[in-house]
Amino acid sequence: MKTTCAWQLSVKDILIMSGSRQRPHLKRPVWIIVLVTFVIIFLITAYVYSPTSSAACYIFSSRDCTLYNQPPTFPSRELSDDETISHVVIREILKTPPIRSKNSKIAFLFLTPGTLPFEALWAKFFHGYEDRFSVYVHASRVKPVVWGKISMVDAERRLLAHALLDPENQQFVLLSDSCVPLHNFDYVYNYLMLTNVSFIDSFVDLGPHGTGRYSEHMMPEVEKNDFRKGSQWFSMKRQHAIIVMADSLYYTKFRLYCKPNMDGRNCYSDEHYLPTFFNMIDPGGIANRSVTYVDWSEGKWHPRSFRAQDITFEFLKNLTSIDDSVHFTSDPKRRVTTGPCLWNTMKRSCYLFARKFYPETLDRLMIHFSNYTTV
Repeated sequence: MKTTCAWQLSVKDILIMSGSRQRPHLKRPVWIIVLVTFVIIFLITAYVYSPTSSAACYIFSSRDCTLYNQPPTFPSRELSDDETISHVVIREILKTPPIRSKNSKIAFLFLTPGTLPFEALWAKFFHGYEDRFSVYVHASRVKPVVWGKISMVDAERRLLAHALLDPENQQFVLLSDSCVPLHNFDYVYNYLMLTNVSFIDSFVDLGPHGTGRYSEHMMPEVEKNDFRKGSQWFSMKRQHAIIVMADSLYYTKFRLYCKPNMDGRNCYSDEHYLPTFFNMIDPGGIANRSVTYVDWSEGKWHPRSFRAQDITFEFLKNLTSIDDSVHFTSDPKRRVTTGPCLWNTMKRSCYLFARKFYPETLDRLMIHFSNYTTV
């Protein structure tokens, strides 16, 4: 499953430079007292007002960022044995500080029916970055994957499991065969590595294609007000990937009760399992958006696909500059919700990748790649 291809790589270091500032004209005892007082006040404030959101978390050390993700609130009802076991395991994983690898890598997980039509473009994207990424390909012709069924989630979990075998993989990005990169490797690497959240899409859709797919058979573990929808194309930190591997309780609920033609509803587990699961167990640890652009503006069953004539420098540069996330709902008013894409509390470009591109777009993408990916 792991693929190295012929992508020749080399190591590129990140140089962090700090500027100097002029020291204020204070006598040494005075400024030392002021500095010590400030540090004491800061530490007391940090202790009393502990971070409760990802935004606050970035003020403190990345090692302590896991602490802001408070354990899930237990329901007032009595928990079953399976729920208690699940909550304990998840809580302990969330409390465990991430292991810092000397050579942290991004695992790129490709879910594809066959070959990768954009292999040449990805080779250009990866070139020059030896030991900073790994690639795993799940070809459905080998292990069948049926659209809309639990086999899609099974394939995602299978990819995560194989990628987790490498302890240096710290971020896990799920991509399809029609995905292309929107930025250069350095930009993508820093965007994912220098934050403490997973980019898992999760939002409320009160329409028939959202909570209308919910089945009461999921109760009591999954209540209707917890049910969420989102894009399946995630970027997930290692801590969350381990939690997905550890989960059996909630996965089973979706395997049994979220499927096509279930009680007269068409529920698709790849659109609901992870968005609902992480909304329940670690809502502060996810960004509630994907880093993969998909155009749902046409309001059809499938997103818009792009052909060769669509590929221009202006079109690609516009995708890289989008800084608001958009969610289209299926309620009677067809509400569209938007929100800023925040990265460490700062507004940034939303998307690192985009889909769905036809293979015929490859030549034009190769021509424009070096220009539209320039930061």
